[in-house]
Amino acid sequence: MKYNLLGQTGLKVSQLCFGTMTFGGQGIFEAVGTLDQAAADALLKSAVDAGINFIDTANMYSAGLSEQITGQAIRNLGLSRDALVIATKVRSAMGTGPNDLGLSRKHIMQEVEASLRRLNTDYIDLYQIHAFDPLTPLDETLRVLDDLVRSGKVRYIGASNLAAWQLMKALANSERQRLEKFISLQSYYSLASRELERELVPLLLDQQVGLMVWSPLAGGLLSGKFTRHQQGPAGSRRDTVDFPMVDRERAFAILDVLAPLAEAKGASVAQLALAWLLQQPVVSSVIIGVNKAAQLADNLKAIEVTFTPDELEQLNAVSRPAVEYPGWMMDYSSLDRQL
Repeated sequence: MKYNLLGQTGLKVSQLCFGTMTFGGQGIFEAVGTLDQAAADALLKSAVDAGINFIDTANMYSAGLSEQITGQAIRNLGLSRDALVIATKVRSAMGTGPNDLGLSRKHIMQEVEASLRRLNTDYIDLYQIHAFDPLTPLDETLRVLDDLVRSGKVRYIGASNLAAWQLMKALANSERQRLEKFISLQSYYSLASRELERELVPLLLDQQVGLMVWSPLAGGLLSGKFTRHQQGPAGSRRDTVDFPMVDRERAFAILDVLAPLAEAKGASVAQLALAWLLQQPVVSSVIIGVNKAAQLADNLKAIEVTFTPDELEQLNAVSRPAVEYPGWMMDYSSLDRQL
């Protein structure tokens, strides 16, 4: 396992991150996974044995049950808390009251305590806002997150699912007010969906913010179970919840290249899709969420996959997003300033 620095910090995280959305399976998350404690323990043990030190969860996953199962698994396995990097998130509704959601000081202070209890830990390594909150002043959110770092309950702060302008505004506000900055962004990114490269990837590289990738297999579409002529097995995650959004025709064109390439390499389609992400300089860690030991074993082998320049170009060419304005104008106007 390789370890990367997360953003502009000295924190080393495994290039594969163990996602726990499959734990619990309550409410809308039943379609993602319904792993009980015993199954979660077994998968986490295999992940840690393989060198993974990074675990990602969220308070909203199965209404807190994912955090609870994760914390119990760490205890059941006798894992060293300090050897792990635990990430969780806040913003989503955790009750029916008017203040039981969002990024207000009240809600964040309430939810960090709840997450600490469920995880059975006295600190969270990476505390992330799960999405933007248009009702709460940004400065209020940034200041309470700074307070949590200074209190020792949180080590680092991160964001998820932000637009480029939202992230840059937050970074600038934190710098101006000398508050803790977001060190990472957790975003959807895959061979089947590379829109992130238009605005966010240049920003992340410029500001040295780490990228954690969620749904690297496009909600199972790049798992190898789907082809142009086979829409996946009945009862599959995509069959139940068609998320995240993806252009299926584009995805099938990518699979037309991935499948024979995987066969030639003696690897799986999923391994190649994950390995392509691991090749991207902006990526700090790729989150893998699995239901079965066989899936985890398969995903772990992605770190062994290598590409020739020609193979990479094949994948890049078939998946490259269309250039939009002002991107094409920026490229055009820079032609006379090349070294």
